[in-house]
Amino acid sequence: MVNQQCLVLIKPDGLVKSLTGNVITALSEGKLKIIGAKVVKVSKELAEAHYSELKQSLLKKFGEKKGKDIFESTLRYVQGEYHTDRVFALVYSGEDAIEKIRKMAGNTNPEEADFTTIRGKYGRINSKTNVFENVVHVSDSEVSSKREIQLWFSPEELTEVIYPTKKEKVSIDKINWA
Repeated sequence: MVNQQCLVLIKPDGLVKSLTGNVITALSEGKLKIIGAKVVKVSKELAEAHYSELKQSLLKKFGEKKGKDIFESTLRYVQGEYHTDRVFALVYSGEDAIEKIRKMAGNTNPEEADFTTIRGKYGRINSKTNVFENVVHVSDSEVSSKREIQLWFSPEELTEVIYPTKKEKVSIDKINWA
């Protein structure tokens, strides 16, 4: 039993189908703690950084042309070209969080996911876009989880310190309420 953190993204198809409550309710069965949550408009840079490891596996599995096409379609999907341009990002923390959440999410391919899982209930394969509309992204390892959480969240957006931090003095332009 290991205390872990896990990034969960409720993807654009999950938001447009109003599945946020259903997903959070399903994940509550894991008895894990939410330590971060926010709605994010996904930029191309964020999408590319998030799926950087996927790109290499797609190219290897499908070859240059088809792999690149699937990758580009995945980027357009998470950026909201097909549904909405937002995702709901959450960080869960608790005992064996990654394994528990991945089990509740189900197989990445919705057609192969058990019908009792999130992806099995709500996912589909969109033949027009060549995308698995699988409602959620879930970190697949502690290494991926750390990389993804640090990509999507800054330390002050989490209610707990989960990785080493440092204090830096920075000067930035910030938008504030008028």
